[in-house]
This record gives sequence, C-alpha cells and structure tokens, in this order.
Amino acid sequence: MFPMTPIATALALCFCATALAAPADNGHTPRSLLAQAKGLPSEFEEHFFDVPLAVRVELDQQFLGEAMVVLTRDDRITLVEFTDVSDSTIKASERDIWANYLKHGVVLGACQANCPEQLLAVHYSLENSLVSILTENAEHDDQVQRYYNQPEDGSTGLIVRNQLNLNGGQNQDLGGRYGLEASSSLGNWTQAVNMQLSRLGGVDNQLYHAVHELFTQRELEGNFLRLGLFTPTSEGLTRQPRSFGASPDTALGVMYGSSDSLAINNPKPAVYPIYVTANRQGSVEIYRDGLLINTQAIPAGLQTLDTRPLPGGIYEVEVRLIEDGQITSSTQELVYKPNNWRNHDERWRYNLFAGRESKMLSNWDEQADGDMTAGAAFNFLLHPRVILGLSGRQVKDTLQYGTSVDWAIVNNASVFANVYKTQDYGTGFDVQGLYSYGSGSLVASHNRSWLDTTRLYDTLPDGTRVRQRNVFIGQTSNSSLSLNHRLTSKSSVNARVSHSEGNTEGVGVDLGWTQRTQLFGSDANWRLSLFDRPGSFSSGNDRNRGLDLSVSVALGGPGEQLSGSIGTRTDRDGGRDNNASITYRKDLQDHLLQSVSATAITDTYGLGLNALATMQSDRVNGDGFIQRSSYNNDLTGGLNLDSTVAVGGQKIIVTSQYHRNGAGMIIDVESDIDDITLRADDLSGGSAVLKPGRNFVPITAYNSSSVSFDFEGNHVPAATIQPARSSYHLNKGGVDYRQIRVMRTLTVLGRLIDPQGNPLKGHHIINHASRGVSEVDGFFSMEMNAGSPTLEVRHGNQLLCQFRLDPSRGHTENNVLMIGDLRCTPDTLADLTLETPTAG
Repeated sequence: MFPMTPIATALALCFCATALAAPADNGHTPRSLLAQAKGLPSEFEEHFFDVPLAVRVELDQQFLGEAMVVLTRDDRITLVEFTDVSDSTIKASERDIWANYLKHGVVLGACQANCPEQLLAVHYSLENSLVSILTENAEHDDQVQRYYNQPEDGSTGLIVRNQLNLNGGQNQDLGGRYGLEASSSLGNWTQAVNMQLSRLGGVDNQLYHAVHELFTQRELEGNFLRLGLFTPTSEGLTRQPRSFGASPDTALGVMYGSSDSLAINNPKPAVYPIYVTANRQGSVEIYRDGLLINTQAIPAGLQTLDTRPLPGGIYEVEVRLIEDGQITSSTQELVYKPNNWRNHDERWRYNLFAGRESKMLSNWDEQADGDMTAGAAFNFLLHPRVILGLSGRQVKDTLQYGTSVDWAIVNNASVFANVYKTQDYGTGFDVQGLYSYGSGSLVASHNRSWLDTTRLYDTLPDGTRVRQRNVFIGQTSNSSLSLNHRLTSKSSVNARVSHSEGNTEGVGVDLGWTQRTQLFGSDANWRLSLFDRPGSFSSGNDRNRGLDLSVSVALGGPGEQLSGSIGTRTDRDGGRDNNASITYRKDLQDHLLQSVSATAITDTYGLGLNALATMQSDRVNGDGFIQRSSYNNDLTGGLNLDSTVAVGGQKIIVTSQYHRNGAGMIIDVESDIDDITLRADDLSGGSAVLKPGRNFVPITAYNSSSVSFDFEGNHVPAATIQPARSSYHLNKGGVDYRQIRVMRTLTVLGRLIDPQGNPLKGHHIINHASRGVSEVDGFFSMEMNAGSPTLEVRHGNQLLCQFRLDPSRGHTENNVLMIGDLRCTPDTLADLTLETPTAG
C-alpha cells in the first residue's frame, strides 16, 4: 500500500490556492494534466507525474473504488490497484473489467477506438483527486432491473444428489430407500430427474421403484414452461390453497405458471414499518427463529428500522434493543414482505397443467395410469394485506377444489383460512390466527372435515371395481389455542389447549416453563412441562398424564453438553411410568465424526439405550443411530447418507457439499504451501472451505456474480492467490470449472536506477504475484512469488528490463527481501540469468 494520501491532499490544496491566481484556460475541456499542473511548485510537480497517487474512481457518477494510479505527462493514466471498494455498490465482476482495462494504461479524454463497455471518455481532476469514467449509460434512466438476464450462450453441467436411508432391527427386516435427484443445464433449458428405489421391509420384500420427475424446463421473465413427467403441484404461488384427499400422482404433459427464479430480489422495505424507542445511542439485533439475521446502530429517540436487508416473506422476528452493552427491551414484531410479489400492478399469480396420468417407470400398483388430468391454481393480490387463492384439479378421475384467504388484519395479527372439497370424499375447512404482542404471541387454529367415502372404489387387476374396505362417515375436528410468553430475558412460559373429535377424542393440555441459569459455573437450561393428553395405543388408551423436568448443562470442555430429565407418564397398560434419562453429547473438530451422543433411559420396564452420531467427509455426510428398547430389549438402528456428484468443464467431483442455490463450481487448488486452507465466498450468498486438490463450491443460479478467494482464519501466510476472484453466470444445474494457485511470496524492497545510477520513478515493476510502481527516488515495495523470483520493468507500453533475483544472496528479515539497487539496462532482455544486483 502506498502512503500517498497526504501528498494528494497537499496537491489539491496547492491547486486550489493557485487556481485563483491563474487565468482561466478555456482551451482545454477538460483540461489536460499539464494544464492542471500548471502553476504547481516544482517540488510538488515531481510528486504528481510518474508516481503512485491515491484517487477516487467513479463510473457514471457512481463510486467504483479508491485506487492507486500513475499519471504521465502524455495524458496517460495507469491503474496500480484498487485499495478500498467496501462502499461501492457496483458488482465486483464489472469492477474487474475496468481494472483490467486501466492497468494497461489509458489516454485521458474521449475514447477514439476499441472502446470497451460503451466507454465515452476518461477524465482526471486534480482538484478532487477524482478519476471519472463516462459511458453511454450515463444519461439513461436508472430503472431497476426486475429480472436476471440468462447466460448469452446458456450453460452446461450436471449435479446429482444421492441419498441412502437404511433402517432395521432385531425383529425387523432391513428396509431402506435410495433417492436420486439430478439437475442439469443444456443451453437455457434445465432438466430434472427424481428417482426412488425402496424396500419397505417386514413381510413386504419387494423392491419398488418410481420416477417422480423427468422433465425439461425453461425459465422466462416471470413465468416457466415445463415439459415431461412431473408431479403437478401448484408451484409459483405465494399461498397455495389446500386440497382434500389423495395428492396428484405423476403426469406426462405440460405445465406453465408464474415463476420467481429470474426475479431480482431488490432490497425493499417491509410494507409496514417497525419502530423502536431508545433512550441512549445503541444498537438493534433482529432474530428470526432464534438466529441473528440483522443488526443496526441507532441514535436515541423514536427510530424506524431499516427492513430492506431482511429476507422476503411474512414472518415473526424478535427485536432486541441494546444500550451500553445490555439488552434494555425485547419485542416481537411481524415482518410483512410478500415474497417477490412487490409489483402491485401485476396482481395475478397462477399455475396451469394438463396431461395424462402416468406410472411410467414405476411399479407401485396403486398409482393411477392412463386417465387425463388437468388443473389450475391462482392467487390474487386483493390488497397489500389480503391474498386470495383458488384451485381446481382432476386427480384419479376425481375433482378437487380449494379456496384460501391470507389476511394480515393489522401489523401484529393475521388470519389464514382454507375451504376445500373433493368429489366422493368430503368437505373441509381450516382457519389459523396469529396475534403477536410485546412479550409473546397467541396462535389459534381450528379445522373440521365432513367425510363420506362410501362412493370410493378400488379397481382390481381384472378391471372389477370394489368398494373400499375402510369406509368412514362422519366428522373430524381439531381445535387448539397456544400461548408463548416471555417472563424475563432468561425465562418464558408456554401453554397449549387442544380438543379433538374423530379418530382421537378429548381435550389435551400442555404447560411448559423454561429458564436459563448458571449451574456449577456453566450455562444451564431448565425446562418443566406438565401434560394431560387424550389416550392412545402407547398409553393403553387411558389419558396420558404426567410431568417432565429436564436440565442441560454446557460442560467445561468445548462442545460438550450434559443433560438429564426425570418425569412420570402413563405406561402402555394405563399405570404409572416413572422415568429418568441422562445424555452426554460432544462436538468434534477436524474429525470424520462431527458429533456423538449417548443416552441412558430408565423407566418402569427397565433400561433403554440410545446412541447417535453425525459424520462428514470430503465425499459423503450422514448420521446414524442405534437404540435398545427398555420395553422388550429389541435393538433397532438407522443410517442416512448423502453425497453429490458434479460434472462440468470436462471435470467431475464427488463431494459432501449440497448445491443449495442450484448451481456449482469445481475448483482445483494448486499450492506450494502444505496444509493450506482457503475460503471461497459467493458474493450472492454462501461459502465453502477449499483445500489443495479438487473442491466443489455451491453458487447461485441465474445471477451474474463472482466467487472471491481468501485465506481461512486470522493467521494469513505470506502468499498470494491467483486469481483472487472468478466471475460466473449459470443456469440451474450448470457447473463451471476454475483453477487457482496459491503462491508463497516475499515482500521485496529495492531501488530502481538507470545505467548512469539515476533513480527511475513511475516505472511499473511486475511479478507473477503482484505489481508495484517506483517512487520519485526510485524505491519500490511489492510482493514477489518466492518460487518464481523474476521481475520485469515497464514504462508505458515499453518493456525496459527484466531481472531474476537470488533470494539467498539478499538480506531477508521477517519475510522481507531487501535487494538494494536494480540497474535497468536493455541487455537484461536477452538474458535473465543476471548477476545478483548490487546494493547502492
């Protein structure tokens, strides 16, 4: 970094002082560098040309970054590097384009030929230390782009997620499932495959197979088109109306509807503001489901929070006001930002499908096949607080209808209701209400259905229609009222009352209390719950009454936790079941196993055991468990494994990373430093750890963005990463390939002189790892690749000399190589094997 800011400031002050005395020069519009420097004292002029200067760079009057540049008397500007871009809103990929252009040297003024990115002119102002880049877009309306552009040439790639689930027991045959989810990109079309293989276990030993998805899809601006085999769910809706009875099986046909895949999630405020009142200057922390999602500094007084950075959706958050490092208030607030439905001029969202029910590539007997099927679902934005829904579809020769309303009555109260009907099956409705207040929330729900399945028939293999054996006529309902209330910052209570009719009859009551305290010098969480619930098979059909008291303690070691509980409940025969348990859990670092836990349970029947473990390697992650029942001493267990295969750029990788954002990047890391760990950050969200060898980084589909690379942790080695950033633009299922190199570096201090021993200023010294510029007295400082200690010296577009250094013959201290004088002569261009430069 060049400490030139004071010099630039002095130049600006000197210019302002002399500008009043100098006559206006109208012959330069804008004025040349020589004209701007006219009148500067000679001692300042030599610090103006051919030396690094700190400047501000703007692109069409938008801040591009702080930078170091070199100006020459022939009106040429050359970028050394950007030094600070933290306050710039311009994309890193666009900044890289201009950085590469300016590093080769650009003539100031109007662009005459080979103008990149619609460039019109480049100007430098000494008065403001400002470099202005003007393009043809400068006078265009600054209209916010609503949709991402897809890659001009499309994209290619394949991502396959494999899931294996196994379960079995001492008296239970092994069962399991293998699932394959694949997405690929071919041009601007995306393909999807979802296949399942399963074995139920027990008396049914048949291997079942089914393909739920086998289609190709094209994303359009606000819509999508799907062709092939798919499950016709109502995608693209903000609120999906509920339906009754059987879900639709796979259909072979076409689907068209609303889509937000290409929609840009431009930060916008919530429809209804959120206020806080602070007595003193402080900060606000915003939590969603216990996770911190945003923090803001606020002054004293009544303040409106900036909700633009918050995720879209309609959800509840906890707002904590912190003053002088202490939480002074905590409130529950409702964020109302309907997901990607911000254009009130487009009030309809919809989904349409038509095709033929098909059990192609499936051997499940009950799956429908051969009949025509069609359906439609709609959402209508009646008001910013009211969304209406309507759906209708034909499934297995049966018509299904559904309606819904989503109504945010006030900022802290909302209602969501559905009414639905299925032919020859029944009618139902449900309603849910949420009310939030300062210290808690109240949730009420009720659902009721009227069923009559006497007209439902099964079709035998020979075509005979027979009535179903499980005929049900009557009503079922379930009502509940739940309360969550925070007593203090460390304690809360919750209560739930429910009433059921139908398969389960009766009233249920649950009460709970939680408290955070200190126990034996460690953090502890207490929970007491009391319950009285309707009977079930596991309680001998008697009411299940009892209580549980549990405590969990963070032990002294990192990642260790001990928890225990005691309680009583109704046993399987209707008697008392007094029980107790103790659990030990430990999180592991740098190990195949990520965490392990063991639980011992004692109750009326005996001793039960339970062991759990999670694991992750470079290629697979998963978890498993084994249990021993206290009731009959049977052993049961399960195993879940997950792995992803990605193909792109003629490369392939097997990884445990999941492509959560739809696309990926295969990265080969070459390093001359052992055990190096890097970090890859997708500037659109997400990150991954990189190690030498082949790696996979999940990246964001559709968005033209970039991945930046840096060293993991606080102890950064003396090394450089090339390149430090890589741009991408992929469709869903696309995979890119990149190579990056980590090179050990040395900081080189030296002085550049000409054959007569005079210092050379403003010359660019370039190495594989970095570049620098010599100062007025010829001194320079830069990073050099330790494995390739070569330097080349350029002035303008001319290569003047080259050097190969011998670090062993220089003075090295704290990873800094002091090489003395470098004499730049033309004969170095013919032979790099020079004698070691002599110190001057």
